[in-house]
Amino acid sequence: FLVDGIPIRVFKNNEANGVAYPKNQPMKIYSSLWEADDWATQGGRVKIDWTNAPFSASYKSFNDVDCCSRTSIWDWVTCNANSNSWMWTTLNANQLGQLKWVQDDYMIYNYCTDFKRFPQGLPTECNHN
Repeated sequence: FLVDGIPIRVFKNNEANGVAYPKNQPMKIYSSLWEADDWATQGGRVKIDWTNAPFSASYKSFNDVDCCSRTSIWDWVTCNANSNSWMWTTLNANQLGQLKWVQDDYMIYNYCTDFKRFPQGLPTECNHN
């Protein structure tokens, strides 16, 4: 997923390893704000500053031009393999560096490293990304 041309998240197609991949259905963007003070904020070390409430989130200038699209409200999505859709691309060396920068400097929580939350083992996709 790119924000302002910078990769912020990669979800590789690992269907061969039993990880579901959204290739035949429409995707949507969803975000939420939640109180995860005890686990998602560096293991609870960083507390929410409730004096900044109410919290809000929004999207500005959202562009999904390279996404797959429905042919009609009745038909399934179509993805053009000849397009620049994220479905058919991989990150180049520069983008991999940008992704590492985002993860190192901005990522607060990564469920694929949260052994406390998943004591029985990390989700399958964590072993293949």
